[in-house]
Amino acid sequence: MDSETARGGAQPAGRNLLFLREEELRLAQDLLFFGYRDFTAGADAILADLGMGRAHHRVLHFVGRRPGITVGELLGILAITKQSLGRVLTPMIAEGYVTQVPGQVDRRQRLLSLTDKGAALERRLYERQRETVMQAYREAGPQAVEGFRRVMRGLMGPDARAALAQLEAAAEREGVA
Repeated sequence: MDSETARGGAQPAGRNLLFLREEELRLAQDLLFFGYRDFTAGADAILADLGMGRAHHRVLHFVGRRPGITVGELLGILAITKQSLGRVLTPMIAEGYVTQVPGQVDRRQRLLSLTDKGAALERRLYERQRETVMQAYREAGPQAVEGFRRVMRGLMGPDARAALAQLEAAAEREGVA
């Protein structure tokens, strides 16, 4: 073990990660918990001032990413019940953050989009979290960014991967990716 590793620094490149010990896996879990806590802290503070929480943030995020998304598609992405979504979505519509219109082809569908007010809030939340991600990516470097993406995809189940693929495809069509 080199002196950097002994001091708790970076592990040597090429380390065989196929044989992780329990402590290394627990450290990965710690990293996820602490990273998520600090990643969400700034957005949580903005939302708390508005009487909202993380469920509202998730709705703003995914409706903002896919304007015109159906309620059914949003339920699939969020993996929650219709009742749980209703508790969050109904006030967001009433307070003017989200619009809901019937589908063009199937009038039973409810298509969701952000209003200008909702888009402004989503943008504010995104910008707050963007700074955190940009700083982490800069510190980690390009190889670590790709590794992070692979690990996060590895943590996702098939439904989440399919939802992500749809978001990535939409971003490519819009020339964002």
